[in-house]
Amino acid sequence: MQEALIAAARHWPVDGVPAQPRGWLLQTASRRMVDQWRSDTARREREAKVASEPVAGATAQDDDTLTVLFLCCHPVLSPTSAIALTLRAVGGLTTAEIARAFLVPEATMAQRISRAKQKVAGERFSMPSPDEHPVRLRSVLRVLYLMFNEGYTDLTRDDLSDEAIRLTRLVHAADDDPEVAALLALMLLTEARRPARTDASGTPVTLADQDRSRWDPALVTEGTALLDGAIGRGAVGEYQLQAAIAAIHDRAPTADATDWPQILALYELLERMTGSPVVTLNRAVAASMVGGPSAGLALLDGLDESLPRLDQLRAHLHEQAGDHDRALAHYRRAAARATNLAERRYLDAQVARLGS
Repeated sequence: MQEALIAAARHWPVDGVPAQPRGWLLQTASRRMVDQWRSDTARREREAKVASEPVAGATAQDDDTLTVLFLCCHPVLSPTSAIALTLRAVGGLTTAEIARAFLVPEATMAQRISRAKQKVAGERFSMPSPDEHPVRLRSVLRVLYLMFNEGYTDLTRDDLSDEAIRLTRLVHAADDDPEVAALLALMLLTEARRPARTDASGTPVTLADQDRSRWDPALVTEGTALLDGAIGRGAVGEYQLQAAIAAIHDRAPTADATDWPQILALYELLERMTGSPVVTLNRAVAASMVGGPSAGLALLDGLDESLPRLDQLRAHLHEQAGDHDRALAHYRRAAARATNLAERRYLDAQVARLGS
């Protein structure tokens, strides 16, 4: 019902209030419940299938899955279209589930997937040639990375991150590239924290406040082993740097024991390598931990105001600096832009706390 209310808040101002609002809400809630049931069922079936497959030796089915994956991640597609097509063709998610993950109407997502299929329809159904492989592999890794982030950022979409991990394991089994191993390590080291990301009510818990005893030690061990095996094999790539940052967090027994100067240095390297504003955002967090909130705020000047988490980070840093008025204003902006209920509830609590 909460998701139905969110859908109403999103669509009614644009489409108008339906003739029977209560019936609309009940029908939407029912559809959301069915979608969630289908998603949970599909995920359990995928997990059972993976568990039943032999560990050693690639099967013909695995080869076909990799071929479809590389086709779905073709460079002619935008990242959003590639993720949607991958989830539909390889992940087995329904169009309704994918639409819900991207917060768009099902009809819009169906059109997006259809156009993506048309764009790759003329491509060969085969793995890329040795000359094409490095470029295509980078596209595959980028799509899997974005897919994982989509599922991890949305606290209710762990099936997306699970599917990204499954597909990355498949690529890693077939490709010895160190960046593949590093991406898998990054996913595992990040996913290990999921049990502690929310409290009993579903409210997000910041990394500094998480109960680290709830982190998954098996995923941490596997992730750090993959990272150790990837580093030193060829040029260092962006996923190795990100995995190294994640490993520093996961290896620290407490938040206070985190090696923030090392994390800041790694983010500076990553920023020079990628030029990504999201990296700049994370670098600002590290800079604030090393040099205080003013150091972090200085790095946020000039960033695109629509960047996710920008207002929330500014609010946090202004509060640390003692400027509660600015912190309150940015918390309000962040709450207004929140895209899921748990995040909105957390930000509303910050507004209430500072505004009281």
